[in-house]
Amino acid sequence: MSAGTSTPSGARTGRKIVLWRHGQTSWNLERRFQGSTDIPLTETGVAQARRAARLLASLRPDAIVASDLMRASATAAELASVTGLPVSRTAALRETYAGEWQGLTHDEILDKHGEQYAAWKRGEPVRRGGGELETEVADRAAPVVLEHAGLLPEGGTLVVVSHGGTIRTTIGRLLGLEARDWESLGGLSNCCWSVLGEGARGWRLLEHNAGTLPEPVLGDDD
Repeated sequence: MSAGTSTPSGARTGRKIVLWRHGQTSWNLERRFQGSTDIPLTETGVAQARRAARLLASLRPDAIVASDLMRASATAAELASVTGLPVSRTAALRETYAGEWQGLTHDEILDKHGEQYAAWKRGEPVRRGGGELETEVADRAAPVVLEHAGLLPEGGTLVVVSHGGTIRTTIGRLLGLEARDWESLGGLSNCCWSVLGEGARGWRLLEHNAGTLPEPVLGDDD
């Protein structure tokens, strides 16, 4: 089944995909754009991952796949330690590469790339900082998620550990939304997750930014 398409008649249903954002990093606190920069978790981020892992383990996941960047891999490792499941790591689930934006704070991006930022927020296809388009991120991430979901048993659950922007674009692609509307999904707080469920007509959004009481979204795309 290709991304954004409905489930063919007679195909399996009932599988779930949990898309889990990594824990807190120092750059999140500074509102500094991480992108594909490899930044570790803070002590708080590790604690967030451990708490969330205990909750996610109750879903009895069948498989875990994660971005190979250390903040996502370390988050996934907490769930692996609770469940005993191996973690499949892949560069395809990395955050959006954003060129010159990476390492800049939100205010610095607005000051140096204000017009580009405004165009992106309007839903226009923008290579932020000369990097990837959001559709290109979905092109590399969504097929990997579907590949791993396709290996699940009937009613099985896949946990995908990734990054805010990559998760949003993947959800948008799997739901069949137009790229300009992906921003309407909103961001994920650190170590929160969204859940997609498979029905007769394809994937549906069951939960979004779940896992805790409402907290600020620190660093939307990182």
